[in-house]
Amino acid sequence: MTDFPFDAVGFDLDGTLLDTFQDLGAAVNHALTLGGFDPVPVGTSKDLIGGGAKMMLSQAVDAQGGMPKDDFHALYKKMLAYYAEHNAVHSAPYPHAREVVAELKSRGVKVAVVTNKFEEFARSILTQLDFIAPFETVIGGDSMGKGADGKFLSKPHPDPVIEARKRCGGGSFAFVGDSTYDVKAARGAGVPVIAAAYGYCDLPPHELGANGVIDSLAGLIAALEAL
Repeated sequence: MTDFPFDAVGFDLDGTLLDTFQDLGAAVNHALTLGGFDPVPVGTSKDLIGGGAKMMLSQAVDAQGGMPKDDFHALYKKMLAYYAEHNAVHSAPYPHAREVVAELKSRGVKVAVVTNKFEEFARSILTQLDFIAPFETVIGGDSMGKGADGKFLSKPHPDPVIEARKRCGGGSFAFVGDSTYDVKAARGAGVPVIAAAYGYCDLPPHELGANGVIDSLAGLIAALEAL
Protein backbone atom coordinates (compact mmCIF):
# COMPACT_ATOMS: atom_id res chain seq x y z
CA MET A 1 0.00 0.00 0.00
CA THR A 2 1.22 3.50 -0.81
CA ASP A 3 0.25 7.03 0.15
CA PHE A 4 -1.80 7.39 -3.05
CA PRO A 5 -4.73 9.74 -2.23
CA PHE A 6 -7.53 7.42 -3.40
CA ASP A 7 -8.58 3.93 -2.39
CA ALA A 8 -10.46 3.41 -5.65
CA VAL A 9 -10.88 5.02 -9.07
CA GLY A 10 -13.90 4.70 -11.35
CA PHE A 11 -13.71 5.03 -15.12
CA ASP A 12 -16.26 5.84 -17.78
CA LEU A 13 -15.87 3.44 -20.72
CA ASP A 14 -16.63 5.06 -24.11
CA GLY A 15 -14.26 7.93 -24.75
CA THR A 16 -12.34 7.38 -21.52
CA LEU A 17 -10.94 3.83 -21.39
CA LEU A 18 -12.00 2.65 -24.84
CA ASP A 19 -12.25 4.26 -28.26
CA THR A 20 -15.58 2.79 -29.40
CA PHE A 21 -17.20 5.33 -31.73
CA GLN A 22 -16.63 3.38 -34.97
CA ASP A 23 -18.56 0.33 -33.77
CA LEU A 24 -21.33 2.47 -32.28
CA GLY A 25 -21.55 4.54 -35.45
CA ALA A 26 -21.74 1.40 -37.57
CA ALA A 27 -24.62 0.09 -35.44
CA VAL A 28 -26.50 3.40 -35.77
CA ASN A 29 -26.03 3.37 -39.54
CA HIS A 30 -27.12 -0.26 -39.76
CA ALA A 31 -30.37 0.69 -38.03
CA LEU A 32 -30.84 3.85 -40.10
CA THR A 33 -30.49 1.84 -43.32
CA LEU A 34 -33.02 -0.74 -42.08
CA GLY A 35 -35.40 2.10 -41.27
CA GLY A 36 -35.09 3.67 -44.70
CA PHE A 37 -32.99 6.60 -43.53
CA ASP A 38 -29.68 7.88 -44.86
CA PRO A 39 -26.58 6.84 -42.92
CA VAL A 40 -24.68 9.55 -41.06
CA PRO A 41 -20.92 10.15 -40.94
CA VAL A 42 -19.58 7.72 -38.33
CA GLY A 43 -17.55 10.48 -36.69
CA THR A 44 -20.72 12.30 -35.65
CA SER A 45 -21.46 9.50 -33.20
CA LYS A 46 -18.69 10.88 -30.96
CA ASP A 47 -20.86 13.84 -30.01
CA LEU A 48 -23.76 11.69 -28.81
CA ILE A 49 -22.13 8.72 -27.08
CA GLY A 50 -22.45 10.05 -23.54
CA GLY A 51 -26.24 9.88 -23.68
CA GLY A 52 -26.27 6.23 -24.69
CA ALA A 53 -27.19 4.30 -27.84
CA LYS A 54 -30.86 5.23 -27.77
CA MET A 55 -30.08 8.96 -27.84
CA MET A 56 -27.61 8.44 -30.68
CA LEU A 57 -30.22 6.72 -32.85
CA SER A 58 -33.02 9.06 -31.81
CA GLN A 59 -31.14 12.20 -32.83
CA ALA A 60 -30.12 10.66 -36.15
CA VAL A 61 -33.73 9.66 -36.90
CA ASP A 62 -35.21 12.97 -35.73
CA ALA A 63 -32.79 14.87 -37.96
CA GLN A 64 -34.35 13.07 -40.93
CA GLY A 65 -38.00 13.64 -40.07
CA GLY A 66 -38.51 11.19 -37.20
CA MET A 67 -40.76 8.12 -37.02
CA PRO A 68 -43.62 6.81 -34.84
CA LYS A 69 -42.63 5.80 -31.30
CA ASP A 70 -43.41 2.08 -31.72
CA ASP A 71 -41.51 1.93 -35.00
CA PHE A 72 -38.53 3.66 -33.41
CA HIS A 73 -38.53 1.19 -30.50
CA ALA A 74 -38.47 -1.73 -32.96
CA LEU A 75 -35.61 -0.12 -34.89
CA TYR A 76 -33.71 0.52 -31.65
CA LYS A 77 -34.04 -3.18 -30.76
CA LYS A 78 -32.57 -4.10 -34.16
CA MET A 79 -29.68 -1.72 -33.56
CA LEU A 80 -28.94 -3.34 -30.19
CA ALA A 81 -29.06 -6.80 -31.75
CA TYR A 82 -26.55 -5.73 -34.40
CA TYR A 83 -24.30 -4.07 -31.82
CA ALA A 84 -24.35 -7.19 -29.65
CA GLU A 85 -22.69 -9.06 -32.51
CA HIS A 86 -20.34 -6.30 -33.71
CA ASN A 87 -19.28 -4.32 -30.62
CA ALA A 88 -15.55 -4.97 -30.63
CA VAL A 89 -14.67 -4.89 -34.34
CA HIS A 90 -12.81 -1.58 -34.21
CA SER A 91 -13.06 -0.70 -30.50
CA ALA A 92 -9.79 -0.67 -28.58
CA PRO A 93 -8.30 0.70 -25.36
CA TYR A 94 -6.86 4.19 -25.59
CA PRO A 95 -3.07 4.54 -25.40
CA HIS A 96 -1.83 3.97 -21.83
CA ALA A 97 -5.21 2.57 -20.67
CA ARG A 98 -3.90 -0.87 -19.77
CA GLU A 99 -0.72 0.53 -18.23
CA VAL A 100 -2.42 3.13 -16.02
CA VAL A 101 -4.96 0.60 -14.75
CA ALA A 102 -2.14 -1.83 -13.98
CA GLU A 103 -0.21 0.95 -12.21
CA LEU A 104 -3.21 1.81 -10.04
CA LYS A 105 -3.68 -1.86 -9.16
CA SER A 106 0.02 -2.17 -8.26
CA ARG A 107 -0.48 0.68 -5.79
CA GLY A 108 -3.32 -1.17 -4.10
CA VAL A 109 -6.01 1.00 -5.73
CA LYS A 110 -9.24 -0.70 -6.78
CA VAL A 111 -10.68 0.19 -10.19
CA ALA A 112 -14.23 0.10 -11.53
CA VAL A 113 -16.10 0.85 -14.75
CA VAL A 114 -19.23 3.03 -14.70
CA THR A 115 -20.76 3.43 -18.15
CA ASN A 116 -24.12 4.29 -19.69
CA LYS A 117 -23.62 1.37 -22.07
CA PHE A 118 -25.73 -1.66 -21.07
CA GLU A 119 -23.74 -3.77 -18.63
CA GLU A 120 -23.93 -6.83 -20.87
CA PHE A 121 -22.32 -4.92 -23.75
CA ALA A 122 -19.67 -3.34 -21.54
CA ARG A 123 -18.67 -6.71 -20.11
CA SER A 124 -18.69 -8.28 -23.59
CA ILE A 125 -16.36 -5.66 -25.07
CA LEU A 126 -13.97 -5.67 -22.12
CA THR A 127 -13.87 -9.47 -22.24
CA GLN A 128 -13.20 -9.56 -25.99
CA LEU A 129 -10.38 -7.04 -25.49
CA ASP A 130 -8.98 -9.11 -22.58
CA PHE A 131 -9.35 -6.07 -20.32
CA ILE A 132 -12.04 -7.04 -17.80
CA ALA A 133 -9.89 -8.80 -15.19
CA PRO A 134 -8.53 -5.70 -13.39
CA PHE A 135 -11.94 -4.25 -12.56
CA GLU A 136 -13.71 -4.86 -9.27
CA THR A 137 -17.05 -4.22 -10.90
CA VAL A 138 -18.67 -3.07 -14.15
CA ILE A 139 -21.78 -0.93 -13.71
CA GLY A 140 -23.78 -0.28 -16.87
CA GLY A 141 -26.59 2.07 -17.76
CA ASP A 142 -29.14 -0.59 -16.84
CA SER A 143 -27.40 -1.99 -13.74
CA MET A 144 -29.16 0.24 -11.21
CA GLY A 145 -32.65 -0.44 -12.51
CA LYS A 146 -35.22 2.27 -13.24
CA GLY A 147 -36.39 5.25 -11.24
CA ALA A 148 -39.93 6.42 -10.55
CA ASP A 149 -40.03 8.01 -14.02
CA GLY A 150 -39.43 4.64 -15.66
CA LYS A 151 -35.98 5.66 -16.92
CA PHE A 152 -32.76 3.86 -16.10
CA LEU A 153 -30.77 5.33 -13.19
CA SER A 154 -27.72 6.00 -15.33
CA LYS A 155 -25.32 8.95 -15.46
CA PRO A 156 -25.78 11.91 -14.90
CA HIS A 157 -27.66 10.30 -11.99
CA PRO A 158 -25.14 9.80 -9.16
CA ASP A 159 -26.35 6.34 -8.09
CA PRO A 160 -24.02 4.36 -10.41
CA VAL A 161 -20.96 6.21 -9.08
CA ILE A 162 -22.13 5.83 -5.48
CA GLU A 163 -22.63 2.10 -6.08
CA ALA A 164 -19.18 1.74 -7.67
CA ARG A 165 -17.58 3.33 -4.62
CA LYS A 166 -19.54 0.96 -2.39
CA ARG A 167 -18.53 -2.11 -4.39
CA CYS A 168 -14.90 -1.00 -4.15
CA GLY A 169 -15.16 -1.06 -0.36
CA GLY A 170 -15.95 2.60 0.27
CA GLY A 171 -13.11 4.92 1.16
CA SER A 172 -11.74 7.74 -0.96
CA PHE A 173 -12.90 7.57 -4.57
CA ALA A 174 -12.24 9.56 -7.75
CA PHE A 175 -13.89 9.34 -11.15
CA VAL A 176 -12.58 9.77 -14.69
CA GLY A 177 -14.84 10.61 -17.63
CA ASP A 178 -15.19 12.65 -20.79
CA SER A 179 -18.67 14.20 -20.66
CA THR A 180 -21.10 16.33 -18.69
CA TYR A 181 -22.85 13.07 -17.76
CA ASP A 182 -19.69 11.92 -15.97
CA VAL A 183 -18.99 15.21 -14.22
CA LYS A 184 -22.59 15.63 -13.03
CA ALA A 185 -22.71 12.04 -11.75
CA ALA A 186 -19.44 12.45 -9.87
CA ARG A 187 -20.52 15.80 -8.43
CA GLY A 188 -23.82 14.31 -7.31
CA ALA A 189 -21.93 11.45 -5.67
CA GLY A 190 -19.63 13.89 -3.90
CA VAL A 191 -16.40 12.64 -5.46
CA PRO A 192 -13.71 14.48 -7.47
CA VAL A 193 -13.60 13.97 -11.22
CA ILE A 194 -10.92 14.18 -13.91
CA ALA A 195 -11.98 15.07 -17.46
CA ALA A 196 -10.49 13.12 -20.38
CA ALA A 197 -9.86 15.80 -23.01
CA TYR A 198 -8.97 13.15 -25.63
CA GLY A 199 -12.45 11.61 -25.43
CA TYR A 200 -15.87 12.40 -26.88
CA CYS A 201 -16.39 15.57 -24.84
CA ASP A 202 -19.83 17.19 -25.28
CA LEU A 203 -18.34 20.52 -24.12
CA PRO A 204 -14.81 21.90 -24.38
CA PRO A 205 -12.88 19.83 -21.79
CA HIS A 206 -12.02 22.77 -19.56
CA GLU A 207 -15.69 23.77 -19.46
CA LEU A 208 -16.92 20.41 -18.14
CA GLY A 209 -16.44 21.52 -14.55
CA ALA A 210 -14.01 18.76 -13.57
CA ASN A 211 -11.36 19.04 -10.87
CA GLY A 212 -8.66 18.40 -13.44
CA VAL A 213 -8.18 17.73 -17.16
CA ILE A 214 -5.84 15.25 -18.84
CA ASP A 215 -4.86 15.10 -22.52
CA SER A 216 -3.84 11.46 -22.24
CA LEU A 217 -4.24 8.64 -19.74
CA ALA A 218 -0.47 8.87 -19.28
CA GLY A 219 -1.15 11.94 -17.14
CA LEU A 220 -3.84 10.40 -14.94
CA ILE A 221 -1.72 9.26 -11.98
CA ALA A 222 -0.15 12.70 -11.61
CA ALA A 223 -3.53 14.41 -11.99
CA LEU A 224 -5.05 12.24 -9.26
CA GLU A 225 -2.08 12.86 -6.97
CA ALA A 226 -2.48 16.60 -7.54
CA LEU A 227 -6.02 16.41 -6.13
